Amino acid sequence: MLGKGSKLNSILNNKCPRCQKGDFFKHKASFNINKVTTIHDNCSHCNLKYMMEPSFFFGAMYVNYALAVALFVAIFIISKVFLQQTILTSFIAVVVISLLLTPFTLRLSRIIWINLFVHYNKKYADNKVVEETNS
Repeated sequence: MLGKGSKLNSILNNKCPRCQKGDFFKHKASFNINKVTTIHDNCSHCNLKYMMEPSFFFGAMYVNYALAVALFVAIFIISKVFLQQTILTSFIAVVVISLLLTPFTLRLSRIIWINLFVHYNKKYADNKVVEETNS
């Protein structure tokens, strides 16, 4: 399930969805808003162009919305039901934790979005691309 070729491997390790060797993001996890979603133009291993079309990652907003709603519900249930907090305290917990996890959900939504459209290909994983694009 987590081996080479699985979507989960690519998502959890932030690797290229096609070869699962090249890094997807330019920077490691950061709270700097300018660096959090910065991706490479192409994969360093298989040369996959990450921005396949203009505004490709606008669709990741829908994934981010789903992740945020799931996070809100989970935090609220944990806070209200298990920790026996008031409604106000539960909402404050939702806001604070969701703000702290925003960089994580933004990155996660982008890597999930590209994994919906690009599939693992062993041919690209085995051979390093020698030819670079001149653009």
